[in-house]
Amino acid sequence: MSLDGDHISEHDNLLPKQTGSGSEATTTGETNVPVNTAAKTFEHSGLAAPNTGSASSASSASKNKTSGIQRAGPQRMSRVTHKLKLLPEADNINDETNSTLKLENGHNGKEVYSQVNQIKDKPARRDAEKLGKKQRHLLPRVTAYCTCGSYKMKELIRWIKDCRKAHHTHPKLFDECLYTPFIYNDWRGDKRFEHDDIIRLDDEGGEINVSSKQPDLFIYEYGVIVMWGFTEREEKAFLSDLDKFEMEKLAPEDVQVEQLNYYITQSYQPRIYNDFITLKDGSNYLIKLSISHAIAQSVKISLFEELVDNTIEDTQNIPQQIASMGKISMTKEEIMKSIGELFILRININLHGSVMDSPEIMWAEPQLEPIYQATRGYLEINQRVGLLNQRLEVISDLLQMLKEQLGQSDEEYLEFIVIVLVGVEVLVSVVNIIVDIIADL
Repeated sequence: MSLDGDHISEHDNLLPKQTGSGSEATTTGETNVPVNTAAKTFEHSGLAAPNTGSASSASSASKNKTSGIQRAGPQRMSRVTHKLKLLPEADNINDETNSTLKLENGHNGKEVYSQVNQIKDKPARRDAEKLGKKQRHLLPRVTAYCTCGSYKMKELIRWIKDCRKAHHTHPKLFDECLYTPFIYNDWRGDKRFEHDDIIRLDDEGGEINVSSKQPDLFIYEYGVIVMWGFTEREEKAFLSDLDKFEMEKLAPEDVQVEQLNYYITQSYQPRIYNDFITLKDGSNYLIKLSISHAIAQSVKISLFEELVDNTIEDTQNIPQQIASMGKISMTKEEIMKSIGELFILRININLHGSVMDSPEIMWAEPQLEPIYQATRGYLEINQRVGLLNQRLEVISDLLQMLKEQLGQSDEEYLEFIVIVLVGVEVLVSVVNIIVDIIADL
């Protein structure tokens, strides 16, 4: 339910009509991730990550300078492989489209990459060939930030409501996501287009609307915010405003960022290609909500990926010690600390909350599910979670090895005590015998 009492289903008429060719659709029906992950994984000073050898935050700081929020981004291949995902229209998903999806995804049900030469629509293909890094400054931004463990949602909602006059906010709450338009009219805001700004990248390409009259915010309770249509200066301004509502705040070098671009066109079917999102209706916040859910999950996963990578890197010397020395050159206290840190890591990723579950709005509004799943497939969330689970198994094996080493150390200590007691008993017996012999003399 929205904050102003409007039910979500009342906005179904905002969904755009299907005009794209069914042969272009390449979305996949990926299953939900079986692993629950957590938002509350951090301390106020940074990551509450294992610290065997060197701190995780220090490790990441050595790789990322603290001059602002700059991250390499999530560990997904679609960033460099020019992967294509067409977004199905929410109000025209039928059996014919579903059969086309199955055909293009392969008979074995596995996802395939659709390169630009597979785009049949000529304007769409020409624009896909032209869009690159040099064109990003022309298009509105879609940026996601993971800045903390969680937000104080009640206080944040009150603040957003208080900004109604100053920033034209109109908040609506969708379960764990808070949506609102937000416009900076003061010195922090950049000039907006007063009319539609149409460009063409190629003579044979489509008409591209690059105006962003209404920036949209999607704030997720688990510490992620997705911004549509904000300039970089406006993003920094809002992050500064958001700072007072953050709990378990991340250090600047640990903040995760996912950056894409989007544009509006009526010339061809919506899609995501090479980190460019194509939409038909920039005012339809439900479509943006579906896409934002997947982007928010992706940037949250990137935090867990870095946390696990740092942990494996910091503990990789332990198996090497066992291989070379036959034992771990760590004290009992150090082993106990390592066990505690590794166990905290597993709890952080698996046991808190349900960040990686399919959003509840997909149950209430099933027509949005294919768009969410298409974006999820583009961002390779299932593959990355699977790899994350494999790395967690490595950490679990290491945890078990440390437990065994601790048990072995205790056994060796008990054996030593037994040997000492036996030695003492033998010594006492020898002394008694000597005393008896001397007494007989």
